[in-house]
Amino acid sequence: MQAAPVRATQVRTTQVRTTATTSAPVRATAIPSVADALRAVESLLLSGGQRTARRNAWTSVLEDRRRAKDRVEALRVLEEAGTATRTS
Repeated sequence: MQAAPVRATQVRTTQVRTTATTSAPVRATAIPSVADALRAVESLLLSGGQRTARRNAWTSVLEDRRRAKDRVEALRVLEEAGTATRTS
C-alpha cells in the first residue's frame, strides 16, 4: 500500500509540468485505492456507532482504573490490619 502514494506523487509532478507548458489547467487527482474507498464508506456508515464504541471503551478504561485503585487500597488496608494484629 505504500507504493500508491509514490505513484500519485509522480503523476502530480508530471501533470504539473504539463500544466506549465499548456494554458489549460490540469487537475491532479489520484485514483483512490480500494482500501481508501472502503475506509470512506466505513466512516460514513459507522460514524455514530464508532463514537459510541469509543465512548464505551473509554468508560471501560476508567472503570478498570477505579477497580485497580480500589484493589490497591484494599490490599494496603489488609496488610496494615495484618501487621497490627501480629504486633499486638
